[in-house]
Amino acid sequence: MYRHIKKYEIRYTDTDAYDILKPSSLLSFQEESAGFSADELGFGYKDISPVNLGFIIVNNYIELFRPIKLGDELELHTWPLRPRHFIFLRDYEFYSSGEKVGVATTRWCMIDTKTFSVAPTAKFFAPDSFDGYNTERSVEFNSWKIPSADVDRPVYSKKIAYSDYDHYFHVNNTKYADFLLDVLSAEGLKDRYISKLQITYVKQCKLGETIDFFRKDDGDFILVEGRVGDEIRVQFRVKTDAV
Repeated sequence: MYRHIKKYEIRYTDTDAYDILKPSSLLSFQEESAGFSADELGFGYKDISPVNLGFIIVNNYIELFRPIKLGDELELHTWPLRPRHFIFLRDYEFYSSGEKVGVATTRWCMIDTKTFSVAPTAKFFAPDSFDGYNTERSVEFNSWKIPSADVDRPVYSKKIAYSDYDHYFHVNNTKYADFLLDVLSAEGLKDRYISKLQITYVKQCKLGETIDFFRKDDGDFILVEGRVGDEIRVQFRVKTDAV
């Protein structure tokens, strides 16, 4: 069955102070591979942007079985699954030196780029477009709802700047993972790595807005919530393990 496969060398600029792959770098690899895969299958940016359509990511779930480090070569496998109503699913597997080191699954929506409203699959795809798609799952995960980090005092704030933007003129999904590292801190990640990461992108952030981040420890997990005023914009559920 179809898979797009691409190798990425882990460089200095992809890692944190402890030479471990940053979540934002991994999300960038996922986004790049998803784009190449969509190009191969005929619904890439160059195919859908002329008809004012695009894709935005709604949810991401990642499991890493060990830390990915400077000097590793990461082989990323990805494939789309048959859409469910308005939701497009895409799965990933990560390999290094033949060892499976992680998995991920994502949910996307197709949007009308003029109105930024959600568009149904029929807006671009024929009914038989998804015949023959890979039905294999990288991970069985359906617990997309993240509990609220119901605390009142922010631990970090970030004013959105132009360098955070993507071509839809809102914060790129990878940037939120860098904001998360600032919340967790260098001290909090010493001798540890992020083994599970779940992200829900609730609503896009715009230039000049200030997003406040709230943290709550919840058993083995850390809940982080980004709000603009009283409005939730992004949520994280994170687990760290010893390196």
